[in-house]
Amino acid sequence: MFFGSIPALVTPFWSGRVAEDTFADFLEWQIGEGSNALVPCGTTGEVATLTVDEHRQVIARTVRVANGRVPVIAGCGTYSTAASIERARTAADVGADAALIVVPYYNKPSQSGLVAHFTAIADASPLPIVVYNVPSRTVADISVETLTLVSQHPKIVAVKDATGNLGRVSDQRLKCGEDFCQLSGNDDMALGFNAMGGVGCISVTANVAPRLCSDFQKAMRESRWNDALMLQDKLYPLHAALFTDASPAPTKYALTRVRPGFPAELRLPLVEASDASRRAVDAALEHAGLI
Repeated sequence: MFFGSIPALVTPFWSGRVAEDTFADFLEWQIGEGSNALVPCGTTGEVATLTVDEHRQVIARTVRVANGRVPVIAGCGTYSTAASIERARTAADVGADAALIVVPYYNKPSQSGLVAHFTAIADASPLPIVVYNVPSRTVADISVETLTLVSQHPKIVAVKDATGNLGRVSDQRLKCGEDFCQLSGNDDMALGFNAMGGVGCISVTANVAPRLCSDFQKAMRESRWNDALMLQDKLYPLHAALFTDASPAPTKYALTRVRPGFPAELRLPLVEASDASRRAVDAALEHAGLI
């Protein structure tokens, strides 16, 4: 269902509001550069700062611009099961193709709680579910055994794995089955992730370098591993630079360099990238041939 280069989209703001026209132009650029799906309202989209109305607005605009050309996987996860269900229903109402549901953060559920959480959402959701495992942000970590259990639900079709543990790809492939879609949540590990059975990456870097990220994923799908390695080398400094300050501040700065006029504005508690981060981004963009 999902594969390739899938940007975890930034949300552009202008004077405190969602910059809808800028966002629409950005989405067109992403599709034109070869992105294989779109993820609005994820971590990189500063979803924690969006109001309920803005959450709906951003997903709806993404769906309208995509117009069936690529799937839309809407970020809908919260630390409340009921709220996550409501967000998934909202995403379905405006035409999204799937819901990305993060492992609940802050309340640190047990593995039994995670089974109950994802099962309840899948039972109630009109959309297929992509489980998002990112223990560096959520503290809780959905184990391979727990993911195996919930993957048996017909609505739970994929995982975005940002554990940083490449061995999990093989373990999850063996236990969840070859048809269970595994997407990397770490750009810097996407080469190894796909070699071990993954099929794509929900990517921060694709915001800035969508064509290179698309070409990279395409090379792996076609088993052109030498080409993929060359693109990995080209992109790796950018993968690192985009996390030299709190994300997505470096990414928004990078977008001002590759798309002049793109707003770097963030919402508190995030602030603009530091000078050191900007220097790292500039060097990485130059290395990648983007400036």
